[in-house]
Amino acid sequence: MNRQAQSAVLFVLGAALLHAGLTDLYLRYVKAGLRPLVLAAGVVLIATALATAWYEWRHKDHGEGHGEAHGEDHGEGHVHREPRVSWLLVLPLFALILVAPPALGSYSAMRTGTALQQAYGYQKLPASGPLRLGLADYAGRAVYEHGRGLGGRQISITGFVALDRSGAPYLVRMALNCCAADAQPVKVALAGQVPPVLKPDGWLQVTGTYTAKRTKDSVNGGPIPYLQVTQAKPVPTPHDPYDETWNN
Repeated sequence: MNRQAQSAVLFVLGAALLHAGLTDLYLRYVKAGLRPLVLAAGVVLIATALATAWYEWRHKDHGEGHGEAHGEDHGEGHVHREPRVSWLLVLPLFALILVAPPALGSYSAMRTGTALQQAYGYQKLPASGPLRLGLADYAGRAVYEHGRGLGGRQISITGFVALDRSGAPYLVRMALNCCAADAQPVKVALAGQVPPVLKPDGWLQVTGTYTAKRTKDSVNGGPIPYLQVTQAKPVPTPHDPYDETWNN
């Protein structure tokens, strides 16, 4: 591509990043904490595009003026046009703006081993009352702290439904270290009063109690804790479908 085409592509890419960063679209690609970097990258690309276009305009204007001043006659010049097919490179950028990809769901979760790891530490829990925990937080406390502080408490967690080959239900959150490309699932198996019909990828808020029962992930053999379910209700897909609390 010539410089004019390059500046156009840079501008569109920068605009796409700004659009993603100023809306919730960026959450489909990176974790929420990276929003300032997405916006900064968009600004830099647009500034680069404008600088490139300005430089090309100045260079062309100077060249034409220099030729006219010296009475140059270049005759019939040969203009080398770039192939039009190269502009197809811009299409993915418009797709980024116009189409929001779905968050990773049960298909990916059940084909990837649980990413549960022991955290450096857990925040102190309230002494009494019901607990509303992140799914990864509950799973970590249940496995690595053996349910300390969870016994006899009403616990509420939220995630999307996934079913294994036998139809056994799990509640899952996809955890990000950086971006969707490195997303890995954290799973909690469900027992007790589980709804008889569950739709994969549907989001549930599940209330129940801690149980010491565990199972092993069929993919990587990692530990998966259970939650003894007493109530489950459908909920809308959250603002950020990925689990930001994952900090291992």
